[in-house]
Amino acid sequence: MDVKEAIEKRRAYRSFEPVEITDEMLKELGTAAQLMCSCNNNQPWRFVFVRSKEMLFKMREAFNKGNAWAFEDSLIIAVFGKKEKDCNIQEREYYLFDIGLASAAIILRATEMGLVAHPIAGYLPEKAKEILGIPAENMLITLINVAKKSDKINPVMSEKQIAQENERPLRRKLEEIYSVDVFSAELDK
Repeated sequence: MDVKEAIEKRRAYRSFEPVEITDEMLKELGTAAQLMCSCNNNQPWRFVFVRSKEMLFKMREAFNKGNAWAFEDSLIIAVFGKKEKDCNIQEREYYLFDIGLASAAIILRATEMGLVAHPIAGYLPEKAKEILGIPAENMLITLINVAKKSDKINPVMSEKQIAQENERPLRRKLEEIYSVDVFSAELDK
């Protein structure tokens, strides 16, 4: 699978079935992040790979109700970092960008491996950091839930989530996400 195909196949599915997460798989995902570019090669990203049944169950305490579908995951990747570990040029805090790049590499590599890697915002950051022992001074940016896609619709999903499971949600038109040479009013939509 090439990068274009991985981008096209990547979906934020919510109907999961378990998959064994091996040490080799974790190494593949970690290497995908490790090789990404970052400001001055600072590599500010840090991850906790949560795969034991006990810890996956414990992490449910940090999830918002709307993310109960994720209780079927086989791996949670806690994505975090510190502003001080990367370039800070005026108001630009590059660690957020750089960590996003590394996370995208993980998500695309997981897709290539036949997995679903679904990042979420619906969780309690402080609770998740407490459960995982992540020091308070770190920003927990996202949790990425990883598993195999199931053909059976997860019964805890909302109607909207089910609709998104069956058909890729609409994407913005290209003219709404980029212009050429100068800013276009279409970008404000």
